[in-house]
Amino acid sequence: MKYSYIFYLLLFCTGIIAMVTGGPGCANIIPPGGGPVDSLPPVLLRAEPPDSSLQFKEKTITFTFDEYIELQNVQQNLLISPTPEINPAVESRLKTVIVKLKDTLDANTTYFIDFGNAIQDINERNVLKNFRYVFSTGNAFDSLEFTGRVVLAETGNIDTTLIVMLHKTGEDSAVINKKPRYVTKLDNKGNFHFRFLPPETYYVYALKDDNGTRKYFSGEQLFAFAPQPVQISDTTPPLTLYAFAGKKKDPPTAPGQRTTQENRLIYTTSLSSGIQDLLKDFTFTFSIPLRSFDSSKIRLSTDSTFTPVQNYTWQKDTAYQTLSLKVAWKENTAYNLIMEKDFAEDTLGKKLLKTDTISFRTRRLTDYGSLRIRFQNLDLTLNPVLQFVQNNQLVGSFVLSSAEFYQPLFLPGSYDLQILYDDNKNGRWDPGSFFGSRKQPEIVKRVSKPLSVKADWDNEADIITPSRNE
Repeated sequence: MKYSYIFYLLLFCTGIIAMVTGGPGCANIIPPGGGPVDSLPPVLLRAEPPDSSLQFKEKTITFTFDEYIELQNVQQNLLISPTPEINPAVESRLKTVIVKLKDTLDANTTYFIDFGNAIQDINERNVLKNFRYVFSTGNAFDSLEFTGRVVLAETGNIDTTLIVMLHKTGEDSAVINKKPRYVTKLDNKGNFHFRFLPPETYYVYALKDDNGTRKYFSGEQLFAFAPQPVQISDTTPPLTLYAFAGKKKDPPTAPGQRTTQENRLIYTTSLSSGIQDLLKDFTFTFSIPLRSFDSSKIRLSTDSTFTPVQNYTWQKDTAYQTLSLKVAWKENTAYNLIMEKDFAEDTLGKKLLKTDTISFRTRRLTDYGSLRIRFQNLDLTLNPVLQFVQNNQLVGSFVLSSAEFYQPLFLPGSYDLQILYDDNKNGRWDPGSFFGSRKQPEIVKRVSKPLSVKADWDNEADIITPSRNE
C-alpha cells in the first residue's frame, strides 16, 4: 500500500513537470477568450435637461451614455431646427456628449436636435443612429409634420445627399443670403420628413449642399423648388420636388495655352473596337476646338480597293469640337477614312503630323434585333419621348407619336427605359430656371422593369406608362 502511494505520487509529479517544461504531448495553455464582440450602440442613461422639456432656458445640454463614446463628423451629421444663426459647440468627454448653445432661443418655439450618425462607441464604432432630442421654450410643443420626396428630374433617380429647406420668405435672394428656418435630410429612398412644425407658410427648396452653407450659389448645383408656398397644417399633402442642375461649363482655354505636351491634333472617335454601328454616325471629338476644317481633305472609301464613297456629308457642333459623318452605311463592309495632315487645325494651331488612315468595319444586320413596344395609358398630349439608358448613360431617344414604338434594327443589350415629358417639344431634357422665371424642369419618369433586346430576334414588350404626376 505504501509503495502504491509513492508510485502514484511520482507519476503525478512527473506529469506536472512535463506540463511546465513543455514536454512531448503537453497541451498549450490558451488564455480565456474575450467573449462576444460588442455589436450594440451606446444607450442613453440620462439627459440634462430631460428630453421633451418645456419652458427651456438652459445654455448647455448633457447626454450621458452607458459606455465611452466619440463623435464622428458632427457638423455634417448634426441638424438643429429651427436653424440657429450661430452653430452650437458639441464635444464628447468619456461617456458624455455636451451641447453648448451659442444662439439666443426664440420664444414659444419647439427645437429639434438630430445627431444623425454622429455618436458611436469607442471600442467597436457602433453608431447610435438618428439620436434625437426635443425641447420647447414655451408651454407646449409644435406638433405638425410635413413629408415628401425629392427626385432628379433628368433621370427619375434619387440623390440621398440632398437636403430640404423651409424658408419663411419667398424672395429669390433668400436662398443665397439667408439661412433656412428648417432643414432636414433625405432617407435612403429620397423621402424627407419635417417634425415639430408650427402652423405657418413656408417656401420649400432642396439642394446639394457640398460646402455646408445651405445656400444656392451656382446653376451647376443640384436644386429644386416648390412651385407654390406650402401652408403647414394637419391636412398638408406630401410634396414631390424635382431637382435639376445646369450643364457644367468647360473652363476656357487661354490663347496660346497648351493642354497637352503633344504637338499634334488630338482626337478620339466613336468606334468601338474598330466596329461602326449601322444606326449611328461616325464622329470625331477633338480635345481642343477647331479653328478650321476642310472636308475636301478627308475622303471616305470602301474595301481594300479604296473605292470612293459618294453622297456623304460632315456636320460640326456649335462648339466646333465634334465632327459627325452622315452617310448610309452598308452592312459588314470595310471602310477607310484618309485624312490629309492639314484636314483640320485646332485653335492652338495643331494639325496632324502626317497623312493618316482610319480603317473600320460596319456591323452585320444579324447583329441587331427588331424591337416593338406597346404602351398602355400613353398620353400623347404630354409630348412623351422614349429614352434608353445603359450604365446610367442615355444611349437612345425617340419621340413617340403613337402608342406603339417599332424599330426594325436595334442594338442588343439590357436597357433601362424612361419617359421624358418634353414640354417644349425639342426632343431633349431641359433643366429648370429659378431666378426670375421660376420655371420647373422637364420631368423624366422611369419605367419599372428593364428591357432585354436579343440579336437576330423579334423583340416585343408591353409597358405600362408611368404617370407624369406620380
